[in-house]
Amino acid sequence: MSRDIAEALRAGQALGLPRLDVQMLLLHALGRPVHERAWLLAHDGDPLPEAAQARYLSLLQRRADRVPMAYLTGEHEFFGLRLQVDARVLDPRPDTELLVEWALECLPDEGRPSVADLGTGSGAIALALAHMRPLAAVCAVDASRDALEVARANARRLQLDVEFLPGSWLAPLQGRRFDLLVSNPPYIAQDDPHLAELRHEPLQALASGADGLDDLRRIVADAPAVLQPGARLLLEHGWDQAAAVRALLLAAGFVAVESRRDLAGIERCSGGQWPTLR
Repeated sequence: MSRDIAEALRAGQALGLPRLDVQMLLLHALGRPVHERAWLLAHDGDPLPEAAQARYLSLLQRRADRVPMAYLTGEHEFFGLRLQVDARVLDPRPDTELLVEWALECLPDEGRPSVADLGTGSGAIALALAHMRPLAAVCAVDASRDALEVARANARRLQLDVEFLPGSWLAPLQGRRFDLLVSNPPYIAQDDPHLAELRHEPLQALASGADGLDDLRRIVADAPAVLQPGARLLLEHGWDQAAAVRALLLAAGFVAVESRRDLAGIERCSGGQWPTLR
C-alpha cells in the first residue's frame, strides 16, 4: 500500500477519512500512543513495517465502515479520563460532558453525597463524578453485565471507588435514597433511519420505543421512590426532546425543572428537583 509513514497518511486521507482519524489509526497500528501525532511528523520518511501496514489497512477499512474510533483504538478520553471502550458499550459522546458538569454543580465538595448513574455503560459518567468528587458515594447501574465488566475494569485501572450494580434502571436501588440521579439513557426512536449509521454500537444503548422516550418515562416515573427530599434528577436526551422531558418531570411532581444547552445551543439535558415537602 505504501512504503513510508507519509505515504500511509496520504493513502488514509484518500479514503475520505479525517486527518486526525488517520493519524490516530496509524499510530495505533504502529503500537504507539494515539496522542503522539508530532512523532509522525518527525518520522514521516520512516519505512512502514509490513505487519503494521496490514494492521493499518484493516483499521482504515473498518473506520470507513463507520466503526467508532474508540472501538478501533480501544480507548476514549472523557472528562480528562482515558477509558477503555469496546463494542460491548456505547462510545461516550462529548455532549455527555455537559451532564457531568451539571451534576458537579449539584454535588458539594464536602460531606458524602450519594449519587447513582443509571445505565452506566463504560462507566464514563460515574467515574468522572468519582474522580471530581472523591468524597461522594457513587453507584453505577446497568442491565448489561457485559457493560458492567467494562465499567468495572475502567474503575480498577483508574483506581476510582464506584459501586456497580446489575439491573434495569432503578430496580437495584429500591430501599435506598440518593441525593442525585443522573442518566444518559437510550433516546433514539426505534425506526430512526440514523440508527443505520450507528450499527456497530449496542442497539439496546441507543433505541427506546416508538418515540425514543420509553426509558426516560420509566426513569422519571420511578425516580421519586429513591430520591431524598430536595434531590435532583438530571437526564441527557435527544436534540428535540427537551420539552417532552420537562413535561414528564413536571407531571411526576418535580420542581425547578430546567434544560441545559450544549455548545451548539441545543437543549441537550433536562432535570428537576424532588420537592423538600410534599
